Amino acid sequence: MALYEHVFLARQDLSQQQVDALVEQYKGVITANGGTVGRVENWGLKSLTYRVKKNRKAYYALMDLDCPPAALNEMERQMGLSEDVLRFLTIKVDAHEEGASAMMQKREERSERGSFGDRDRGDRGPRSFGDRDRGGGGDRGPRSFGDREGGGGGDRGPRSFGGDRDGGAPRRPRDEAGAAE
Repeated sequence: MALYEHVFLARQDLSQQQVDALVEQYKGVITANGGTVGRVENWGLKSLTYRVKKNRKAYYALMDLDCPPAALNEMERQMGLSEDVLRFLTIKVDAHEEGASAMMQKREERSERGSFGDRDRGDRGPRSFGDRDRGGGGDRGPRSFGDREGGGGGDRGPRSFGGDRDGGAPRRPRDEAGAAE
């Protein structure tokens, strides 16, 4: 028999007892078809990222299954017909995890690395952001903007604004009627 992890989402307006009854119903389907159910975790009522079938929250439940594919197909068929189940996902695994799942572990246990500020930067030293704004510049010298006052544009030559367009002819005035269209 194959090993599976199965997660389903139940509607938010159910009570916890009704969610437990759903879990027991689907456990019965698996055992009736020759499978076994390992650990069952109720993750509780959680907010959804986006609305699913007009629900903003859902009860999450995880089941570890050891069953033939026919039993899994029957359980998924019944979940698809049930109005109380919003979504479900079954993943085939090589071995079941020992202990609590990642969703059930406490936040401190899950993040042993610490937050970003606690991170060891190794041989890179501390981070500094201010050297660019304070004129430090590091290896570079001060910026040179060329001859801005005289209209020079570096290697592009002087800029020309206005009248010397196409041989010195001034621009034609804009039509007021044409601008509104």
